[in-house]
Amino acid sequence: MKYKLLNMLQLQDQLNRHINPHWLQANNEWYRAIWLESAELMEHYGWKWWKAQEHDMEQIRLELIDIWHFGLSAELVSQQGDHGAAADKMLEQLQEQQSTETDFCANVDQLARFALEQRALDMPAFLSLLAAVDSSFDDLYRIYVGKNVLNRFRQDHGYKSGSYIKTWQNREDNEHLVEITTTLDAEAADFEQQIYTQLTARYPGT
Repeated sequence: MKYKLLNMLQLQDQLNRHINPHWLQANNEWYRAIWLESAELMEHYGWKWWKAQEHDMEQIRLELIDIWHFGLSAELVSQQGDHGAAADKMLEQLQEQQSTETDFCANVDQLARFALEQRALDMPAFLSLLAAVDSSFDDLYRIYVGKNVLNRFRQDHGYKSGSYIKTWQNREDNEHLVEITTTLDAEAADFEQQIYTQLTARYPGT
């Protein structure tokens, strides 16, 4: 687990540096990203009592992964970029109990509340939400690495300038990503490169 945590922290640091080489000193509001993503997560779960809604589990998982990106970033900032210290802290948190709250929406509320009050990721609430969508730590790792590679792929293909094409063959890039990652071995040494290569093969104009 610590190896996977270290790998995720390293990948997050690389992605953040790709966007801004001085990201650790940029004072980005990672906590704000967490609570806003929590709101998007709630939209995919469905909270409107006045209309029929279905839980979009795949999108919920992806929103949780986005929140994990910001949680990793916040922890790296708090540890001044020390990957090992951040991994030790998060490993300790991951070994804590899940939230005793069983209501999905209440855990989302807690995630947002904690982000606003403590400016960090509430691990017990996050773990409960992960379990609610039948996802393990290994699932978290596989999906996180995939989304991290997709985010890097987006940056490499004009995401920041606005020239990136998000929909290919009538499907969003996230859908292609899910299809790709489910066919690959997440334990492979070149897992990230395999994802990037397959995204490149599918992307229009490449």
